[in-house]
Amino acid sequence: MMIPERHGIHIHQARKIASPLLMLIRDESLAEPDRQQWEALGRQLNVGDPLADEVAEWLASAEGRWSLVERALNPDAACDSELPMPLAAFLAQTTQLPDWVNTDALDRGCDVIARSGKTGMRILRDFGLMAGYQASAINQTLVKTGALEKGAQRRVAETTKWWMDCTEKGGILPGGTGFSTTLRVRLIHAMVRRQLSGRSDWDADYLGLPVNQVDMQVTYLAFSVMFLLGQRILGVPVSKQEGADVMHLWRYIGWLMGVNSDLLVDTEQSGRVALYRNLLSQAQADDTSRLLAQSLMDEPLGRYYPSFQWLRSHWDKEVHLSIIRLFIGSQGMRALGLPACRLPWYPLLFMPLNATFHTVIRLIPGGKTWLARRGRYAQNQMLAVLFGQHKPRIIQVAETQ
Repeated sequence: MMIPERHGIHIHQARKIASPLLMLIRDESLAEPDRQQWEALGRQLNVGDPLADEVAEWLASAEGRWSLVERALNPDAACDSELPMPLAAFLAQTTQLPDWVNTDALDRGCDVIARSGKTGMRILRDFGLMAGYQASAINQTLVKTGALEKGAQRRVAETTKWWMDCTEKGGILPGGTGFSTTLRVRLIHAMVRRQLSGRSDWDADYLGLPVNQVDMQVTYLAFSVMFLLGQRILGVPVSKQEGADVMHLWRYIGWLMGVNSDLLVDTEQSGRVALYRNLLSQAQADDTSRLLAQSLMDEPLGRYYPSFQWLRSHWDKEVHLSIIRLFIGSQGMRALGLPACRLPWYPLLFMPLNATFHTVIRLIPGGKTWLARRGRYAQNQMLAVLFGQHKPRIIQVAETQ
């Protein structure tokens, strides 16, 4: 199969956007892919997730089978021998930890993420999600599944809930809430891939497969490499070992999500190289980028606050715009249809205060533990704001049908 046309279609513009990463890569000569590496990456645009795709085929062959998936994801489910072959094979692989997983490193990575507090959540929203809308080909899946109509607030809230479940100690291990939710999301991705790839309006020659390996990889790198970079920029200290622990955690989560092993990385340096190459492949912003970005820009206005609703919602909107401006610059703001006149005032004011606070507390015995508790509390409070007065909703497969 031919490499999809989107692969590197805007490479010169993409190289400018990705160029700041080169300053963080020790050997820039290793960042640029050679011809073989570039073509191998392009071929991944046509690769899905065979293990999950077989389950999606089985689910599509008869109604009512999702209830069996839910029962199987329950820790008290019946033994694998009673499950249909595709689902049994899927669970057999995912419930077996890879040999390289270090559970102590997973726990330490969770602590690092907890210490990030609301800063970590803002990084993922603004540096990961909003900046990621510049990759227009990825947006096609969101648009064609109706995600735009469902609203940015719900997407942000549910993604945040999944992230917190995954980064709770033990949550991503078999039997944990994050583990079960991750497998649900992986199977829903497979169902979306099956549904969209069969539609007449899906341009496979240009886009490749929906939810393909390249797009899954850049999402995984946003939660790991971009998250760590953004923390440091906004003043949260992260040591080399702490960065390694977060990378290890997300290597496992990425594996569990169905990212191919050869697209996973185990160090920040290799992650920056992988991210740089991935960004070179991505098509740049289009009308879908602007629609999604403008919806996300106004997302804070729909949040629920117990007091000072108008003031706090508009304050949060301006805070997010200032953080986005720092990460993507005025050119990126214009590409996404966002007000380019905004200045990065909040990060410039907040970063030195944040850095001083974290550095001082970390020097106190037990300070890192206290920061983790405080940060997780702040994250839970923010999650409550995102969901408003409604309880977190379990992801329903019916949304993708």
